[in-house]
Amino acid sequence: MDFTPHTDADVHAMLTRLGLAEPNDLFAHLPAEVRVSGDLGLPEPLSELELMRHIDDLGARNTPGLICFAGGGIYDHYLPPVVRALTLRPEFVTSYTPYQAEVSQGVLQALFEYQSMIAAITGLPVANASLYDGASAGLEAVNLAVGHTGRKGVWISRGLHPHTREIITTFARARELQIVEHPMVGGRTAWAPDAGPEPAAVVFSQPNHLGVIEDYDAAVTLAHGAGALAIAEVDPMLLGIIRSPGAAGCDIAFAEGQPLGNPMSFGGPVLGLFTTTMELLRRLPGRLVGQTFDREGRPAYTLTLRTREQDIRREKASSNICTNQTLNAIAAAVHLAWLGPNGLVEVGRQSMQKARYLAHRVTEIRGVKLAVEAPFGREFPLLLPLDPDDAVAAMADRGFLAGVPLSGDYPELPGGLLVAVTEKRTRHQLDSYAEALEKVVSDA
Repeated sequence: MDFTPHTDADVHAMLTRLGLAEPNDLFAHLPAEVRVSGDLGLPEPLSELELMRHIDDLGARNTPGLICFAGGGIYDHYLPPVVRALTLRPEFVTSYTPYQAEVSQGVLQALFEYQSMIAAITGLPVANASLYDGASAGLEAVNLAVGHTGRKGVWISRGLHPHTREIITTFARARELQIVEHPMVGGRTAWAPDAGPEPAAVVFSQPNHLGVIEDYDAAVTLAHGAGALAIAEVDPMLLGIIRSPGAAGCDIAFAEGQPLGNPMSFGGPVLGLFTTTMELLRRLPGRLVGQTFDREGRPAYTLTLRTREQDIRREKASSNICTNQTLNAIAAAVHLAWLGPNGLVEVGRQSMQKARYLAHRVTEIRGVKLAVEAPFGREFPLLLPLDPDDAVAAMADRGFLAGVPLSGDYPELPGGLLVAVTEKRTRHQLDSYAEALEKVVSDA
């Protein structure tokens, strides 16, 4: 297809219809000072080979990217080339919403496989076809619990991701819910059974935002003993090595799905994972893709459940979510299929082992210590003897994205820096990070 599809006849017909003499007359209404006239000073045209060489030369002038030790919800995991190769196929990348199942079988099947894999790793039987992001998935979990129980109380752990806590709190004001935040002691949530009011949900993170492994049993027992739903925010990349929320007895699990198949991309786009029990199926937010068979016995896929029922039920609708992150979910499915069960275990194992190695290295630095002495996953909080923002800036000059300062969300940790380690980090990078941090602390 020609890059300039309009023929001279097309242009002439347009100008005649508009009563204009030449194309420049289309812009005559613009002030003269903003119109370009005469020679634009463009260089001579290049061949494709010459142009690609020129672009490569420009790219070589960029400074190398920072080695990432930041986390807090967005993580630098290895993304296999197969993810990009498949998700950029036009059948997937141009798809918006598969309302017409008869022409969307490929997309629907991909989402069905995504649901199946998310259900498998979380240990809960029902997974929707994704939500916008992890924080909105947490809000939808609370919304479901309030609708299911009819209660107005929501108990949340201070270890829940700060963005999720903020979104739930904002939602609570509109719904007149009563949020009770339970503090952390020694890095873990200290639940207060008599906190009141009666909760619709008990919401916590596993691991929590400081990277600490929470006590599943304490949270689930508390929730069910109070007649509430147990809701866990999980890390999908650790579900190969820690107990799944389904096995722990949780009613709902949600997560930020970015580490699965999606680049960091300065924070988005991402997707929210959401799973629950069969009992709560009818209150599931978003979409559910189902499998059936046509009259010839061939597998067929369709949207079995979607909350676009809100169009007719309005205020009685279970959710206001009526679309999803289809392409991001398909990327997650491709990544999970590429990893397989053993691969997911290996990613979690390497991330946790490397995190422990780095934690040991950096706490040998004078004045640097762990903020809490508790088992952690692939992320841990440090206490630095200097302002964390200054440390991050100084580490950036040495080629490292050092972590996420914690004092904004946790004033009780004024020197706190959250450090994340993934399977991508090499022994040399870990040692280099420790050496650079030691120099920064020494200079301070």
